[in-house]
Amino acid sequence: MLKTLFISLACLGLLFPSVVMGQGLRDATGNLQGVAQQARVDDKAELSEVVGSIINGALTLVGLVFLVLMVYAGYLWMTARGNEEQVEKSKKIITASIIGLVIVVSAYAITTFVTSRFQ
Repeated sequence: MLKTLFISLACLGLLFPSVVMGQGLRDATGNLQGVAQQARVDDKAELSEVVGSIINGALTLVGLVFLVLMVYAGYLWMTARGNEEQVEKSKKIITASIIGLVIVVSAYAITTFVTSRFQ
C-alpha cells in the first residue's frame, strides 16, 4: 500500500509542470556572445575559418577512431591466449590504423604547406 502511494505521488508530481524561475535570463545574451567569440563562431566568420574548423573537427574524429582501433586491437591481442588467428587479426588492425593515420596526417601536412604558399 505504501509503495503504491509513493509511486502515485511520484507520477502525479511528474505530470504537473514545474514552475521555472527565469531570473537572470537578461544576461544570457551577453554570455552567449562571449561563448561564441571564444569558439570563433561569429556572423562575420570567413570561409577559410569555417573550413578550417570543419577540418579540425574531422581530424579530431580521425584521431578518436585511431585511438579506439588501437585500444580494440590491443585488447584482442592481450586476450588472444595463444590464438594465432586473433593475434594476426589484431596486427592487421594496428597496421591498417597506423597506415590510415599516416595518410590523413600527410594529406593535412601537404594541404597546409600548399595553402601557406598561396597566402
